[in-house]
Amino acid sequence: MHILTFEFMILARILAACIFGSAIGLERELTNKYAGLRTHILVCLGSCIFTILSIYAFPSAVYGSHGDPARISAQILTGIGFIGGGTVLRHGSSVYGLTTAATLWIAAAIGMACGTGMVDVAFLTTLFSVLILVLIRLFEQKVLIHSTKNTKRLKITAFCPDENADDLHDYIVDTFSNITEISKKHSEKKENLTRIIAIIDVSLKKPVQSLYKSFKDLKILESISIQEYNE
Repeated sequence: MHILTFEFMILARILAACIFGSAIGLERELTNKYAGLRTHILVCLGSCIFTILSIYAFPSAVYGSHGDPARISAQILTGIGFIGGGTVLRHGSSVYGLTTAATLWIAAAIGMACGTGMVDVAFLTTLFSVLILVLIRLFEQKVLIHSTKNTKRLKITAFCPDENADDLHDYIVDTFSNITEISKKHSEKKENLTRIIAIIDVSLKKPVQSLYKSFKDLKILESISIQEYNE
């Protein structure tokens, strides 16, 4: 009976780790991050198993005075550092994936809490983590609209007849305030057309779609393309 009770306790800790890991992973999955549901569940579960092993798998750690149950657990943080580092990406001057790396780190901590039997701590940590991810993101989108994180750098490439080049150039300068670069050059591939390239910074929810709407009624345009710009 004692063995069954022990096995049930271990199983409960493992299940708790999977549930809590899936809660954080689901939030990452819904926001289309590289490390999503499966990754967070496995990180949380793995941390839980390693913690259980560090406590119960070595008799000296339980019955003697020479064991150190924290030794294996301490190495979990090192391993998570490698996994988290793989989620951080850099595109030009922008860095992506830091929040996902942090969620993997907290998922490991939750798994360790489950492994030690501190399920209440793991539950509260999971709850607060999900609330922070959801509520702070909404706060950034609604209140911190002009935050650097919400600013996108876009490249506008527009073609127009040569006689309308100055008008289009002036329209872009007058319409957009955060222009970092703009150039006007006669197109070598398209006869009688001028190409204007502008690099601008915008803080909009759907920047590309919004910019297309700005040029929708401009009849002097021959063609236009707008895309995110990475230096």
